[in-house]
Amino acid sequence: MTTTAPRQRLRELLDQRELIVAPGVFDGISAQLTRRTGHVAGYLTGAGVAASGFGLPDIGLVTAAEMAERARMIVGALGDIPLIADADTGYGAPVNVVRTVRMYDQAGVAAIQLEDQEFPKRCGHLPDKKVVDAAVFERTLAAALDTRSDENLLVIARTDARAPLGLDAAIERANRYAQAGADIIFVEAPQGDGEIERIAREVQAPLLINLVLGGMTPLASAARLQALGYAIAIHPGDLLTRATVGMLQALCELRGGNAADYLPSGPADFFNLVGMAEWLALDTKYAHPEAASWA
Repeated sequence: MTTTAPRQRLRELLDQRELIVAPGVFDGISAQLTRRTGHVAGYLTGAGVAASGFGLPDIGLVTAAEMAERARMIVGALGDIPLIADADTGYGAPVNVVRTVRMYDQAGVAAIQLEDQEFPKRCGHLPDKKVVDAAVFERTLAAALDTRSDENLLVIARTDARAPLGLDAAIERANRYAQAGADIIFVEAPQGDGEIERIAREVQAPLLINLVLGGMTPLASAARLQALGYAIAIHPGDLLTRATVGMLQALCELRGGNAADYLPSGPADFFNLVGMAEWLALDTKYAHPEAASWA
């Protein structure tokens, strides 16, 4: 497809070297409000789509087709505002990545984000993540880069190696993925200001940082991130968390309950509101049948 105005706009914003702040959008009203309040970009949050669109936790349960259709709708609601879109691991082997990129490309997103977790993945700020070998993810990147119809459709490479392998490995992977052709690099879940600074200093590529309420990464200010040279700051949970709090308060007022009894304190608590504990119990049951108890 020919390039689009939102894709050109995202390229222009990156060239200006001013931090792009992208709130997490997940449905029509969040996209419309993002546009109407003057934001320059939106971030299609996989966690937000899973929870708001399907009542599911962010543990790899939503499909590529479901995400691509949500992306298409939100692109329409955003108009000329570019959409940066989460595509998890690409939803399978390189051939699956090819189909995923084609669907996101046709949906009109301005950037597609892919990560090096094993599938099914987990939210980046949950424990027990596992990553594939870096060479495996490079094949994912190659499939994405070869498939996009427009070089203005940016490819973001995310590494989740910080938690299972350490920061040194995460930075090594980040630079390796940049050399493989990724347009933007995303090191997920740095822990502490020192790690944020080190990533900015040692990764040779435009950088995206993920600021999650109650997550592992300190909520650095836009001014600080700008000074360090970060290109994009996504805030995937801000809108959804506040909307969830509002819904809990309204529901408890209707029933006479106390919203404080349900309020999440972090990502795990939030995902338990949409059944994460039950889904993980199922995963344990079927992954380890010998541990199942039969009455």
